[in-house]
Amino acid sequence: MRNLFTSTNIRNIIILLVVAGILMLAVSGYLTPLFSLTFSPLISTQSWLSQRYLAIRDLFSSPRDMASLRERNILLENEVSQLQSQIVELQENLSQAQILYTLLDFARTNPQHEYTAATVIGREISPYYQYIIIDKGSNQGIMHGMPVVTQQGLVGRIDAVVANASRVQLISDAESVVNVHLQNAKVEGQIIGSITGEIYLEMIPQDAKIQVGDVLLTSGLGGNYPPNIFVGQVLSMQSQQNRLFQSGSVQSIVDFSTLSAVLIITNFEAVDITPLVP
Repeated sequence: MRNLFTSTNIRNIIILLVVAGILMLAVSGYLTPLFSLTFSPLISTQSWLSQRYLAIRDLFSSPRDMASLRERNILLENEVSQLQSQIVELQENLSQAQILYTLLDFARTNPQHEYTAATVIGREISPYYQYIIIDKGSNQGIMHGMPVVTQQGLVGRIDAVVANASRVQLISDAESVVNVHLQNAKVEGQIIGSITGEIYLEMIPQDAKIQVGDVLLTSGLGGNYPPNIFVGQVLSMQSQQNRLFQSGSVQSIVDFSTLSAVLIITNFEAVDITPLVP
C-alpha cells in the first residue's frame, strides 16, 4: 500500500486527471475557442501551402498539357481537311455523274443520231481562238467535222484529231459559220463567231419579222451540221434600209466556259460543198 502512493504514481494520477478534465471540457465545447485560436494559423498555413503546391504543379504540367492539346488540334485539323477534300471530291463526282446522266438521257431521247461521250480536258478561249480539247480521238472513231453537242444544244465541231484527243471549234470562234433557221419566223440565216467570242446573226432578209428571244436551230444547209439542233436565242436585231439584210446578236444556249462533258455525233459525215459554190 505504501508503494501505491509513491511520487511517480501520484504524478501519473495527476496527469490522467488533467487529461480527463481536458477531454471533458473539449467534449463540452468549452475549449473550441481555444482550439480555433491555436490551430487556425496552422490550418491557414496548410491551406496556403496547398494552394502554392497546386499552382506549382499546374505550372510544370501546363506545358505538357498545351503540347498535347496542340498535337490533338493538329490531328483534328488534318482530319477536317481530309474530310473536306473527300466532300469536294464526292461533290465533283456527283456533279460529273449528273452531267453524264443528262447527256445519256439526251442521247436516248434523240435516237436519230449515234453518240460518243467525251470529257473536256482543255480549253482555249481567248480573243483569237475559241476551242476546247476532249479526251476522245481517232482511236475511238472520232473524225474531223463531226458535230459536238450537249443536252442543251450545239457546241461546235471537231476541228483536229489525234489518237486519243480532239480539238473542238466552238460556234463562237471567229472562223465558225453555222447555217440556221429561226423557229418562229420561218427564216434562214447564218451565225458567225468573232474574236471577242460574241456570236452574230447575219443574212436575215429585211422584211423578216424577228423578235428578241426567237430560237435558232441548225438548218442542215451547208453540209456541216444536221438539222434541228438548238443553237441559241436572238439578243438584238439591227435593220438599216440601205442594206439588203438585217443583222443581230445571238446568245448561245450553251455556256462554253463551264463545259465539262460533251457528246460527239458519230453517224454524221460533214460534206464540204465549197468546190460547188460558184
